[in-house]
Amino acid sequence: MAALGWGMPVHPPSRTWGLAHPPSTSAAAARERARWRWPVLAGLLATIPAFYIELLEQLPTPLATAIYLSAAALLGVALWRVSVHLDHPRQHLRRNVLDLALIAGFVMAALLPASTDSPVSLAVRLAVAMLSLVRMVWTLRPWITRGGLGYLLLLACAVLCFCGVGFWALEPRVHTLGDGLWLAFTTAATVGYGDIVPSTPAAKIFAVFVVLLGYAVLSLVTAAIAAMWVETTERRIEHDILRQLHLEVSALRGE
Repeated sequence: MAALGWGMPVHPPSRTWGLAHPPSTSAAAARERARWRWPVLAGLLATIPAFYIELLEQLPTPLATAIYLSAAALLGVALWRVSVHLDHPRQHLRRNVLDLALIAGFVMAALLPASTDSPVSLAVRLAVAMLSLVRMVWTLRPWITRGGLGYLLLLACAVLCFCGVGFWALEPRVHTLGDGLWLAFTTAATVGYGDIVPSTPAAKIFAVFVVLLGYAVLSLVTAAIAAMWVETTERRIEHDILRQLHLEVSALRGE
């Protein structure tokens, strides 16, 4: 059976987070999902620095506006390209509520006033950033498996490096990349030694994303390691049971 949902394995349809996909699809639709999976992920990832570009005003605001509109266009084109190959395109759109909400959110984030002048604009852009994070995690879901420890380790290193660079750029007390990586790890692990702490509003907001994303990734790594140990024990028990069963069958045959 063809994979459903941006290259993800087939699952029964559900309405969790509006991310479910129709129970049947054509091969052309599956190819379109796989084709647009990584461009959409790149567009979603670009909206995170766009949030800080607009907040810090270190670069022209039109750049952040262009990134938001480009991400909305990518999501819209991807939804349209997949829906044209389906027998029930409206059902496909209803089952992708999160993507529709993100498209509307990106357009609002591009058109609203500056976040420093409007608490409502800041709240909307924060909500859009949270939804983008959920959508990116959903896109990477095929890597998050019991047998995907290597992928999870690579993902954890990439997340910590990205967060370290973010703290290095946003926090004045972080003078080196090593300090940024250390702050990212202590924040993601919720250790909080207190030697370096976020002091600016931008760094504090970034710390929220680091805790949500970094702690989740580190938890997945530890869970995958624990699952490997449990799976090894289960296999040993199954081997002992099968060996005992073979001995009993051999004894019955001998009788």
